[in-house]
Amino acid sequence: MNEKKATFAGGCFWCMVKPFDQWDGVHAVISGYTGGHIENPTYEEVKTGTTGHYEAVEITYDPSKMTYDTILDLYWKQIDPTDDGGQFHDRGDQYRTAIFYHDEEQQVAAQASKQKVTSSGIFSKPIVTEILPAVTFYPAEGYHQDFYKKSKKEYEEDRAKSGRDEFIQATWNDK
Repeated sequence: MNEKKATFAGGCFWCMVKPFDQWDGVHAVISGYTGGHIENPTYEEVKTGTTGHYEAVEITYDPSKMTYDTILDLYWKQIDPTDDGGQFHDRGDQYRTAIFYHDEEQQVAAQASKQKVTSSGIFSKPIVTEILPAVTFYPAEGYHQDFYKKSKKEYEEDRAKSGRDEFIQATWNDK
């Protein structure tokens, strides 16, 4: 089977799994940590904001069924790419947005998609989402995996509090 990886930071990883998890061609969406300066970080360490890690998701997909460009389009519609202090009610460096590319083809596609979002006129503020080389991805603890399925009530309450869905609807509805 032909599989590729795509890695994105978009704030709280709980909210970044479901939008990708339900597409044909996506084999797995893992919550975890990347981009920091310590090995094998824990959630408790990452949430302090001192490890340099982003909360992120690593998507394993079949490029013959789901293109990287489609995944990028989905990604932009999950985040506020103008916020460099976190995402929605989750504040801190660990909640910043970033696209982590795994090869030159992904880097070029990510840069093109960022330019497309920048040129769209949808956002009046600059796009601050970084495009960075993929580095070691550490899967988060088991209770974070598929959180939207395993802890549905807590997930829905947290997502409702965050303001993410209102932002997505106001920004992307009919666009």
